Amino acid sequence: MNKRKELLNGKPHGDIWLLIAVTLLAIIGAVFIYSASNYSASATYKDPWYFTKKQVIGIALGVVAMTLTSMLDYHKLKKFTLPVCIVAVILLTLVFIPGIGVENYGAKRWIGLMGVTLQPSEIAKFALILFTATYVSKNPEKIKKFTGLIPVLGYGLLLCVLIILEPNMSITVCVAMLMITLLFASGMKIKHLLIMFVPAFLLGVLLILLEPYRLDRLVAFINPWSNPKGEGYQLLQSLYALGSGGFFGVGLFNSRQKYAFLPFAESDFILSVIGEEIGFFGLFLFFLLLGFIIYRGLKIASKSKDVFGFILSVGITMIFGIQTVVNALVVTGSIPPTGLSLPLVSSGNTSIIIFMAEMGVLYSVSRSKK
Repeated sequence: MNKRKELLNGKPHGDIWLLIAVTLLAIIGAVFIYSASNYSASATYKDPWYFTKKQVIGIALGVVAMTLTSMLDYHKLKKFTLPVCIVAVILLTLVFIPGIGVENYGAKRWIGLMGVTLQPSEIAKFALILFTATYVSKNPEKIKKFTGLIPVLGYGLLLCVLIILEPNMSITVCVAMLMITLLFASGMKIKHLLIMFVPAFLLGVLLILLEPYRLDRLVAFINPWSNPKGEGYQLLQSLYALGSGGFFGVGLFNSRQKYAFLPFAESDFILSVIGEEIGFFGLFLFFLLLGFIIYRGLKIASKSKDVFGFILSVGITMIFGIQTVVNALVVTGSIPPTGLSLPLVSSGNTSIIIFMAEMGVLYSVSRSKK
């Protein structure tokens, strides 16, 4: 009866502003993907709309996914925890099988079947969130003991190992940060966090030393001018783009760096093109929109009715926030360069579909009455 009254009065069941902000961000992303890619797409594929068309398809599928998950009672996701977690591991394994795994720039991060590519690491991130939420909700007190952390640590580390073997250190770091964030939000003690910090730091150093290109990127970060045509090139071009944008930018569609100067302008470094075209003031408004989504997500988490909904909301919001912050730090030269997309903005269908579906889950949590 109450739901019928809400519908008659035109009142939304949940946080409708979240869905509006997510959709707006995706549309803005598509506009800038066209701006950043029309030259390279025309030169490579003879179609200036090549990447934009793909993104629009991804957004359309994402809206469908977001609509479906927003109408779903999020409590029912518990039933799918085991299948989702198993599928995530299987998909991450399939990237190493010849004929199925797709290799680009020396890394196997995608699965290709019948002309469709899929990035399993995007699914793996949600699998970790769902696993942790389901596990912790059964008995929240056990997470306060170190032995209670082992299942989450075990599954999270398994995903990290499979992702780093692709190799994809940026997503590995994001998954590791997500895992720690989920455990901390679940009630993990500070002393347990400190115990894990030392081996995690040493492992990070080891991973950098094992792969020469990672060490080269670190050197390029410290002094990009030491190799301006090599490892330092991308960072320098990104800084040129942001610097030339000034306060108000050079104008929409007027980026100069997109003319084959800035690699991955439509994906990992799209923020550089955005900053060049709309300037500091435009970026300020752009980050207000990103921050608004994070704020709504954390607000939903704080008002969730149960532990499962709380952990789901924190996980979805924080992986969005983690990727946003890391991407921004990379393109501004604040941390070593690494390939990581800007959520809901960068080119990539798997990413936008999964993120929009997750935002639908957030909405479902916001409208729950129990």
